[in-house]
Amino acid sequence: MVLLGAAPLMALIQGLAPSTLAISSIDANASLQKSLTAFCFILIFCLTLLLINTSKRIKVLAYTLILSGLFQSVYGSMMTLTGIEYSFFIPKEHYTHLATGTFVNRNHLAGYLVLTLSVGIGIMVSTLTTQSSKSWRERSRRLITTLLGPKSRLRVMLIIMVAGLVMTHSRMGNTSFFVSLAVTGVIALILSKHSTRSTVILISSLIVIDIFVMGTFFGVEKVADRLQNTSEERETRDEVNGYTLGAIQDNLLTGSGAGTYYTNFPKYRQYDAGRGFYDHAHNDYFEFASEYGVIVTSSLLLAVLLVFSSAIKALRRRKNALMRGIAFSSTMAIIALAIHSTVDFNLQIPANAATFMVILALGQISLHHKKRSR
Repeated sequence: MVLLGAAPLMALIQGLAPSTLAISSIDANASLQKSLTAFCFILIFCLTLLLINTSKRIKVLAYTLILSGLFQSVYGSMMTLTGIEYSFFIPKEHYTHLATGTFVNRNHLAGYLVLTLSVGIGIMVSTLTTQSSKSWRERSRRLITTLLGPKSRLRVMLIIMVAGLVMTHSRMGNTSFFVSLAVTGVIALILSKHSTRSTVILISSLIVIDIFVMGTFFGVEKVADRLQNTSEERETRDEVNGYTLGAIQDNLLTGSGAGTYYTNFPKYRQYDAGRGFYDHAHNDYFEFASEYGVIVTSSLLLAVLLVFSSAIKALRRRKNALMRGIAFSSTMAIIALAIHSTVDFNLQIPANAATFMVILALGQISLHHKKRSR
């Protein structure tokens, strides 16, 4: 019945939208498809706000995202370590000997892992005790509980996910993870009235152990080498961004239309942009501005900043450990993706964009969620 009722509606939209979108888009059909996808992302955000209304549901959603990231990390790592490289039952043609999971591009796996790691670290923060130990017996009891309880399993999951992230050899993926973790940790320590020494120990261990211990086995030095050996001669992203600015200036307010970057960019590119065909700019900010114009792009940035503000307020005001944890997750994910989006197009990948919308909704929930009476 739902499908039968939706068919006439879709037919009506497809009949009316092309003529409407043609006014401001150079490719009405592509804009229609992209607009419907964007509408679905908004629905994901709204559904998360409506349905994730209890602490139990928040935890179930968080662990679902963590397990999804764990699967991607294990799958990508095993494909790389065994040499049997498949991208979800399809033999890999690109990025061989690198972890890509079920994604085509290693950078998009790195972006997805950073988002799920943000959720996992936030849940880990929510489990930390806020009271100092008064005796060595209490400290020993807490240590044993940590080693044998759910915290240890979650920590192992995070280690495996970090290993998968390192094995992607994504420069900005790894950089955005460690920078966002450090920045969010400092913000949480400054704002939260409930932070203790355990928070500092957790964040320090994530940075130090994951870099020096996990990197020894899974090649963090190769990521460092890629960062050092990056040169203007080998990279064409700067040239692509420069030509994209020309496209933005020609359609400054309204853009060329949603989903039209691959159609519009050949008009502006020059020979020094390389021989490849660019269906996306390697910069989410530039691509959004090129397609949607500065008005819509500024509105989207403002929406993300409002969620970021809500998460910051939750870190400062909320006493509930779970709410502070998911506020930490949202803050870290926003900072990480803001950094990664300067050199890649994670928000053009449906899995990453949908996950980011869920995490944004969790940021709002962290400030406004209240316990419901039975």
